[in-house]
Amino acid sequence: MELFLNPGLGIPLYGIFALAIFVEAYLYRRRRGKPYPWAESGVSIILAIAHGLTGFITQAVIIGIFAAAVWHWRIYTMPMDRWWAWVLLILLEEFAYYWYHRSAHRIEFMWANHRVHHSPNELTLASAYRLACTPILSLAWLFFMPIVWIGFAPLTLFAVAGLNLAYQFWLHSTLIPRLGPIEGILNTPSAHRVHHGSNLEYLDKNYGGIVMIFDRLFGTYVAEDPTIEIRYGLVTPENSGNPVWVAFGGYLKLIRELWQAPRWRDRLDLLIKPPGWAPAPTAGGS
Repeated sequence: MELFLNPGLGIPLYGIFALAIFVEAYLYRRRRGKPYPWAESGVSIILAIAHGLTGFITQAVIIGIFAAAVWHWRIYTMPMDRWWAWVLLILLEEFAYYWYHRSAHRIEFMWANHRVHHSPNELTLASAYRLACTPILSLAWLFFMPIVWIGFAPLTLFAVAGLNLAYQFWLHSTLIPRLGPIEGILNTPSAHRVHHGSNLEYLDKNYGGIVMIFDRLFGTYVAEDPTIEIRYGLVTPENSGNPVWVAFGGYLKLIRELWQAPRWRDRLDLLIKPPGWAPAPTAGGS
């Protein structure tokens, strides 16, 4: 769940999301037998607001500058009055989202931004919009620029991307069971619970936004196993209730590791290798 929270989604849609969170909170105690995690949800809502505000800046920079420049040099102009152009756009957007999302889990610099979304230790609808305050540093937009270059207008593309993210809201629920024949085809709450699991067997799985097509093609799809209790959150749990730390703690950790790295090659590897990678000790080191 990333890119940026589209401020243009509108107040009515946000109202629906808020109502859904309150309904979930009511059902949570009845279904789970424990209190709803309001403290974690409060942090998520604060970060959602901050993300939305910075999203205006992100849109201005990405759509107003980068995407406009790429659009100027496009190789074709897609005829959006044809049905096949919309089908192609949706598939290309989903393909770009898949590879962005997979990269955000496998490249440390991108993970420092995306880890914010995975930091809640309990999965709730509110955690859907626990997003980083630095969406431009997510580099998600880079994955979508080729779609603009081949001829899809930036505003149309990012509107489709916004709808993709809006769809993902309901996926962040532990109260919705497996949904039978659509599992493994569409992204469902069950599939997304796997994605948010920090269990070893569930790490780095189910990257799709709306569909599981590319997860199945590239071998990253895993179905939820009802015999496995899912542990949500980061591999090393984030227990802070400070929104500032949750938002920027990943970057501070990365900066500290870069400062302490013994070689410049190690610093580059720290940026581009998977989370958890550490340089080998130097000769004579501890």
